[in-house]
Amino acid sequence: MANTATIEINGQKNEFPLFTGTENEVAIDISKLRGVTGGVTTIDPGYKNTGSCVSGITFLDGEKGILRYRGYSIEELAEKADFLEVAYLLIFGDLPTSSELEKFHADIKKHAVVDDDVKKILDAFPKSAHPMGVLASLTSALTAFNPSSVNVDSEEEMYNAIVRILGKFPILVAWTMRKKMGLPLDYGSSSLGYVENILQMMFKRPDEDYKQNKILVNALDKLLILHADHEQNCSTSTVRIVGSSHAGLFASLSAGISALWGPLHGGANQAVLEMLEAIKADGGDTKKYMGKAKDKADPFRLMGFGHRVYKNFDPRARIIKVAADEVLGDLGVQDPILDIAKGLEKEALEDQYFVDRKLYPNVDFYSGIIYRAMGIPVEMFTVMFALGRLPGWIAQWREMRLRKEPIGRPRQVYIGENERAFKAASDR
Repeated sequence: MANTATIEINGQKNEFPLFTGTENEVAIDISKLRGVTGGVTTIDPGYKNTGSCVSGITFLDGEKGILRYRGYSIEELAEKADFLEVAYLLIFGDLPTSSELEKFHADIKKHAVVDDDVKKILDAFPKSAHPMGVLASLTSALTAFNPSSVNVDSEEEMYNAIVRILGKFPILVAWTMRKKMGLPLDYGSSSLGYVENILQMMFKRPDEDYKQNKILVNALDKLLILHADHEQNCSTSTVRIVGSSHAGLFASLSAGISALWGPLHGGANQAVLEMLEAIKADGGDTKKYMGKAKDKADPFRLMGFGHRVYKNFDPRARIIKVAADEVLGDLGVQDPILDIAKGLEKEALEDQYFVDRKLYPNVDFYSGIIYRAMGIPVEMFTVMFALGRLPGWIAQWREMRLRKEPIGRPRQVYIGENERAFKAASDR
């Protein structure tokens, strides 16, 4: 393969170098395009064909259904690692030794407390406030209580900022849910594992002890791992571009949370449950709605099936489907919404229309089912996504800052009015 690409514009040819990644992905380096062509740029809405950075964190091949963190397959990590190990791997580049993991967890627990004034901010929100808006606000507010900027050239300062947010963020998540449910705020217990403590902080009632359920712990652990990073998606790109202005870690994460909120991104699992509720309200006929999904003239959209990136089966869905079956079997939940979900799943996996188009249930479909069965309110689903994505955002922010990437500044192609003369109001 040639190591350059030739672009010809108005008879003028210019060569641009090819950049090849470690998985043989090839990109044309057009960083000097404007300079050598006298101002020509590219147009790529949604950046579907544009690499905004080089990264050593996550490899994704949508055609083959491959997802790897730092070279480790998502299947192996979900089977053999826990969420804290995966967080360390994503952020620092390698799986931790036993002593490194023990120290990492101990340091996180030291920071598992937030300033009491944060409660006053939370109290100011009405119960009707969407949890994602609350979480974004509280995360941004952490900057006020930790005002010093992080010296990214100091490994110690960078590490301290990382364990600080990993300790505080689950508290904000749990408090956001407890506010929604009218429960008193809880700090959990430092004697518990990271995921176990998250469950206790979320669900412990003031009048009884919280009993850990290994199946629920395993399911949540896997969900957090599967959501931990996913290459340059909307929220991750947001974290990087906000951070490129040298905005702090907490501010960059808050921006990522806001980007994740949308129904086309992290809000997809909430959209799945809202769809299931609508089907139930209309009588619960899954065959009718599968027919509507196949009718191109029908505006109905089947949420939780297929994926923008994966053109085959979502590898994360294969993993979490097993956990979903275990959770439903263990809890024995009798819920017509979950019955509708299982009906849609069965028909999609057997219907030739969906099989031919590879419109399989994705991770959002199964995560929504699990969260519903666990008793997590539907408005909290995207918050749980953010909890899983936290180490990926941190890793991407850290990588961007350590690589000293320039401030993000996309170009545009102007399509507005040409120059025109100003007229006084009386003459318009």
